[in-house]
Amino acid sequence: MLSHQQLHDHGHDHGPESAESRLVTAMIGLVLVGNSWLVEWFIAGSGGVADASALIGALVLGFPILRTAYRDLRRGLLTINELVAIAILAAVASGDYRTAGVVAFFMLLGEIIETRTAAGARASIEALVKLTPTKARRLMALGGEEQVDAVHLRVGDRVRLYPGDNVPADGVIRVGDSTLNQATVTGESLPVDKATGDEVFAGTQNLTGLLEVQVTRVGRDTTLGRVRELILSAEQTKLPIMRIIDQYMGYYTPLVLVIAALVWAFTYDMYRVIAILVVACPCAFILATPTAMVAALAAAARLGILVKNVGDMELAARLNAFVFDKTGTLTTGQLAVARLAPVAGVSSAELLRWAAAAEQGSRHPTALAVLRLAREAEVPVPSSGSFAETAGQGVVAEVEGERMLVGRASWLRRQGVDRRELDLGGGEEEGLSVLFAARGGRALGWIGLRDQTRAESRECLAALSGLGVRRVAMVSGDRRAVAERVAAEVGCAEVAAECLPQDKVTFVRQLREAGYRVAVVGDGVNDAPALAAGDIGIAMGAAGSDVAIHSATIALMNNDLRRLPVLVRLSRAARRVINQNFLFGLGFIVGGLALASFGYLSPIVAAILHNAGSLVVVFNSARLVRQGEELHPVPGPNPTAQWAASTVGPGQVTESAGAQVSSAT
Repeated sequence: MLSHQQLHDHGHDHGPESAESRLVTAMIGLVLVGNSWLVEWFIAGSGGVADASALIGALVLGFPILRTAYRDLRRGLLTINELVAIAILAAVASGDYRTAGVVAFFMLLGEIIETRTAAGARASIEALVKLTPTKARRLMALGGEEQVDAVHLRVGDRVRLYPGDNVPADGVIRVGDSTLNQATVTGESLPVDKATGDEVFAGTQNLTGLLEVQVTRVGRDTTLGRVRELILSAEQTKLPIMRIIDQYMGYYTPLVLVIAALVWAFTYDMYRVIAILVVACPCAFILATPTAMVAALAAAARLGILVKNVGDMELAARLNAFVFDKTGTLTTGQLAVARLAPVAGVSSAELLRWAAAAEQGSRHPTALAVLRLAREAEVPVPSSGSFAETAGQGVVAEVEGERMLVGRASWLRRQGVDRRELDLGGGEEEGLSVLFAARGGRALGWIGLRDQTRAESRECLAALSGLGVRRVAMVSGDRRAVAERVAAEVGCAEVAAECLPQDKVTFVRQLREAGYRVAVVGDGVNDAPALAAGDIGIAMGAAGSDVAIHSATIALMNNDLRRLPVLVRLSRAARRVINQNFLFGLGFIVGGLALASFGYLSPIVAAILHNAGSLVVVFNSARLVRQGEELHPVPGPNPTAQWAASTVGPGQVTESAGAQVSSAT
């Protein structure tokens, strides 16, 4: 049995000719059919010549349709081609060559317009994923550069990118700084600054600087290549309603032939039979789902939302629970200084200066956060002498002749720092990670660090609640104080803290058992079990990440959480459009059959209405392509300006760090 999509494909398969050649054929046939009327009107007694012109025009126009119908029958297929072919043959057999020609012309023209219009959404996908340049400037071992085909690049090659060039393959910048437009891969609307060591993706555009990039992935292995394969494979998947239609579409053509036979038996009116066969061609009904889903996939791809299966696109409309991982999802996964609490007699700038001096030999995330704040605040950091680091505990360094200690309170106590000076408190209860600093055996104060929440997290969660999502929860393996602090900042009422991976899976399963349709959102790196446990798993920041792309059913190519409510709205809009298309297509067929059966619809009008119905469905679906255009970039904080504006007393929260946190929430 032939599927309804295959029926549609076969129904418009007129051989290997291009749309342009078919259009030429249609115009030649139309001229011949139109000539028959002109000859009859202006030349008396030329009926035979007029009929001959109309017959030749009808054959020219009908031949592609008749040929395809014949091929289907030889393969044992009974499709909608036969309905149109029988209608054309019936008109020719009755001697009405002009009707046969006009019907064939409108069916052929409608197919051409429909194909080119319906292909618009798919073309937007193809344009999105076919941006890898065909040429690349490869650097030669002995100096200079050579222009080669991009397909000949190999991992390890170095390529040079000038301003305006598209990146030919995934790679890492080895020389240069620039700004790149990554919208084609990540959906980000603003260009992104890149420096030495940063990753770049095939198909993105270098805007400003001169770069040398070392190739890390080529061809289908690039991020763009994987995205292309997954998007195009998604178009081949089907919604449940499409599979149901497939089960019954094979009976449709025989049913229409039976109706036509009954009308002929009762009326002996060939024009009614021809009109029935033409109007029964169910193109509008068949196009209802595919055009809507391809348009939705195109909109999602433009926004950096990678949907692997159209069933997940449809399911997103019915989600009523979202479960978020914390680190790397609602937060950036990057520590930042949130509070400087110096002891009396020590300024915040001094505390930061001495701590940064001691930490500059460490690569630990806490050390990097302290050094980053010192650099952004333009605090001068003296050089250090001897340096030693105790993993997970702290560092000791000699700075300007003094012994500096930075680390956990328990470790500093073991190093001989006065216990009373370390009992400053406050930080851990607020959900901060605390580092103590001591100089010459005396405490200088403590530094509180926190994982920054994403700027758009609160907006995302509020938008999901506004869309009727009944449960929004955050699960985390972090301490409860930290998890509750992040939840408060992003506006999440339900928190599960200190969760092992299996605890996260259990939490998701309990939600599903309670009747919720659950989407699990994570970074795709350590959340794979939980992502698989939900009805839909959504991985963030999938650009360049094999793990993230393959661990979830939907992947966000960037970290903008505002894509999630857009995904839900897009899915709901796609469902509405599909329902509208189905109702219109069904009403069109039933109404058309009724009008044709009672003689109110001529074959020519039936052909015109058939095309009009198909185009209504196509254009209705095309509205989905514009979904999500309201997204705008999220402005980031300006830590340097915030620090410069701050005046901090002993034990107070820095305005710099506080502004960072408030900006991030």
